[in-house]
Amino acid sequence: MAGNREFGAARSGRAPQYRPETGGTGSRQIEKPVAFAPPDASGIFLAATTPHTGEAAVTHEQGRSRAAGVSVGHVHLKVADLERSIRFYSEVLGFEVTQRIGDSAAFLGADGYHHHVGLNIWESRSGSRPAPGTTGLYHVAFLYPDRAALGDVLRRLREHGIPLEGAADHGVSEALYLRDPDGNGVELYRDRPREEWPRGTDGALQMFTRPLDVRGLLDA
Repeated sequence: MAGNREFGAARSGRAPQYRPETGGTGSRQIEKPVAFAPPDASGIFLAATTPHTGEAAVTHEQGRSRAAGVSVGHVHLKVADLERSIRFYSEVLGFEVTQRIGDSAAFLGADGYHHHVGLNIWESRSGSRPAPGTTGLYHVAFLYPDRAALGDVLRRLREHGIPLEGAADHGVSEALYLRDPDGNGVELYRDRPREEWPRGTDGALQMFTRPLDVRGLLDA
């Protein structure tokens, strides 16, 4: 969350470049947020609240992901109408506004977290939706704690007249697919317990896509 790019203080219009931070002998530290642009020019922001040394790095040879302990912290979206987007993410999806920057940006979170969703109109006020066939966000997925919570948000979607683009049972999860007011893909889902995830005889995950029991979800 911290950093000038996140709050719009630096508006050069150029994508930030990757800036690794190093420190100490045989160690690697991230002492401040790092921003960079991947090949498709989607802004990516990395942040750490405490330094990470080389001792914390885990290699594939050790049998664990190099991203062990990392999670998706938030998504920050360019929107055309800030108030419209705030209503969608708060009244429909259930997030709470934690901070606003005048009429240009807002941050929303759940369970007391500073923000899971950032919204801004710095470069997109009254803008149009991305054209089909272009690169960018496919969808952002929000994990709800259980089936009852997912059923609640499905009822709110219906109350607000927001249509679903899809609904699926993936074995590991139950998922709803829709668009936010700016046309961004949104997935709302709940995970099944890990012991129920479908696996092959070799233990590998075998996710699938089957019709979702929508009625059962509404009755949960």
